[in-house]
Amino acid sequence: MPAALAATLFVVALGAIRPEPDARADAAPSWAVAASPSRNEPRRFAERAAAIARTNAAYVAAHPREFTLVATGDVLLHTPLWDQASADAASAGHPGGHDFRPMLAGIRPVVSDADVAICHMETPVAPAGGPFASYPSFSVPPEIAPALAATGYDACTTASNHTYDRGADGVTRTLDALDAAGLRHAGSARTPQEATTTTMLDVDGVRVALLSYTFGFNGIPAPGGETWRSNQIDERRILADAALARRRAADVVVVAIHWGDEYDHAPNGQQQALAPRLIASPDIDLLLGHHAHVVQPIEAVGDEWVVYGMGNLVSNQGSQGPDKLEGLLVRFTFTEQPNRWRVTSAEFAAVLTDDRGPIRVVDVRKALADPGTDPRLRPRLQTAWERTAAIAGARGGPAHGLRPIAS
Repeated sequence: MPAALAATLFVVALGAIRPEPDARADAAPSWAVAASPSRNEPRRFAERAAAIARTNAAYVAAHPREFTLVATGDVLLHTPLWDQASADAASAGHPGGHDFRPMLAGIRPVVSDADVAICHMETPVAPAGGPFASYPSFSVPPEIAPALAATGYDACTTASNHTYDRGADGVTRTLDALDAAGLRHAGSARTPQEATTTTMLDVDGVRVALLSYTFGFNGIPAPGGETWRSNQIDERRILADAALARRRAADVVVVAIHWGDEYDHAPNGQQQALAPRLIASPDIDLLLGHHAHVVQPIEAVGDEWVVYGMGNLVSNQGSQGPDKLEGLLVRFTFTEQPNRWRVTSAEFAAVLTDDRGPIRVVDVRKALADPGTDPRLRPRLQTAWERTAAIAGARGGPAHGLRPIAS
């Protein structure tokens, strides 16, 4: 309910419980009556407060607010990707730099159209100018951050098995780069104070909390023993953090988890056991998964949703199999209900890293619908779409309203 309307109703309520005027000539002045309320006034006030609550609920039901949330999988940069970004920068008249914006331009329309868009920054960034490194210990060009912002993202999660690849300096550089690009972040921290701060996104007045956790760090210990620098999966801790976010006035709480078995489309035992318990919490409204580098299902649990794994947004893992170049873009519409927000629409798109050169992230259905798409790419797009749609719906999502984003 708009604040002005709420204030008006409250004033009306106060007016409704004023003492009735006394017609006697010797009636006490109004200020004296107000100072000595009758025994009925508390009851009248309570009744009026209940009436306001009913009016508020009726208003929300008749005029529900909505917002859309988009999320995508791993931003996993390898050497050929920053070589492509270097070539794109040179083509634009900026030799010596990296421009990832052309690589991501294919998904910009749907990402930028969302009210809030969340990416997953899998790897730490390097100092400006490098040196850069790929698998197994990543250190990637920092120009990826402004490119993500230009694509329309508002925030990135950062807890992954590669968070500690470059130690404390890598954590700091990554968060500094995201800050400089205007991107919010959750999942790692530069200071103990930052580690205890809930990332709260303001989405047109709706407070959306973003939490991020990972299964581990590839055996790399926390830098300097400072375990607060990133968040490891712990059920009690996640539930406590979500409850804290709610106490800090979050309207919606989104939990992103780096989990699953690499290259396996099926959720593993941890995912299947933990997801229902987490989403059952009244303090968690959506679960977003990543890490497996392949698409995993989207499942409705009650009237809430679990995305087990969104695959890769952008990568160069084609040598591991074609499905490693595929990913999910999910879009959820949240609608205000009396006393809560809930998902009223669950949608997905298939994305593909076309690695033939120039390397580009492709919105698969949109490309299939475009008569100008290279005919040599069409069979690959069709395969990506059919595989992604089948896996995304493998746990019954379509029966609960899951549908493709209209191209």
